[in-house]
Amino acid sequence: MQVIALLQDNLALALITFGILGFCVGSFLNVVIHRLPLMMVREWRAECSTFLTHEPDIPKAHSEAIVAIIANDAPMTLSTPASTCPNCNHGIRFYENIPLISWLMLRGRCSACKAPISIRYPIVEIITALLSVLVIYHFGVTWAGASALVLVWGLIALTGIDFDTQLLPDKITFPLGGLGLLVNAKHLFVSPTDAIWGLLFGFLWLWVVVKVFYLITKKQGMGQGDFKLLAVLGAWLGPLMLPLIILLSSFLGAIVGVILLKKEGSSRPFAFGPYIAIAGIIALLYGTDIMSWYLGMYA
Repeated sequence: MQVIALLQDNLALALITFGILGFCVGSFLNVVIHRLPLMMVREWRAECSTFLTHEPDIPKAHSEAIVAIIANDAPMTLSTPASTCPNCNHGIRFYENIPLISWLMLRGRCSACKAPISIRYPIVEIITALLSVLVIYHFGVTWAGASALVLVWGLIALTGIDFDTQLLPDKITFPLGGLGLLVNAKHLFVSPTDAIWGLLFGFLWLWVVVKVFYLITKKQGMGQGDFKLLAVLGAWLGPLMLPLIILLSSFLGAIVGVILLKKEGSSRPFAFGPYIAIAGIIALLYGTDIMSWYLGMYA
């Protein structure tokens, strides 16, 4: 408690402390972004093998062969196996895994085979640190600040995963949605009633849009993960922030979409979740100010 009181009384120390914490969390989020989709694929393969063994129209020899192949999948969690270089399988030592510093010291290359290490790793660490500092600066060392950190960290992980795989894992969105309802039971951001309505409207808003789009074009315009992500933000920030989040995310997505269309053509899948997440972070930190400014223009 004395440490918390010290951080509450010394803003500079709090920002430095949570900036360092942000670097460490960013390093962990890199692991989540890389490994969680692989863990999900392994789970899907195991579930499919179990399903196929009970299908009467699939020859037993075929299902047994598939089960044998999938049984060879190496087990994977967020902590095991130990991190290695994907090019030469060099085991990454602890001093080669210091957030940002190790990447700079290694000059962005594996110490063994000199293969390049993706710049995404330090970028995620820097972004996580900067946003952690912004959250604490905005909310202070309070329950609201601690809760907002968890939300922002979760949104960073979802952004990285969606960019890579066009997936928004339920293992992140569901806990974040439940946590949003829980923290707002204490009125940290909105009332409990607003949190519930925000969760409901957040999901239904995009769901209705996609269903109407499908009826008109017979094409799927958006994945269900986007519905869940907007529902998460509704649970945290309430229904009144949803129009702002949708407007900001559509604006950001449209700009990036046009750039990608000119650069790579229309064949590349477009992940919309990152722009919802970015808009959610903006709404979390500055949504009230933006709404006040907008409404003040017409006062």
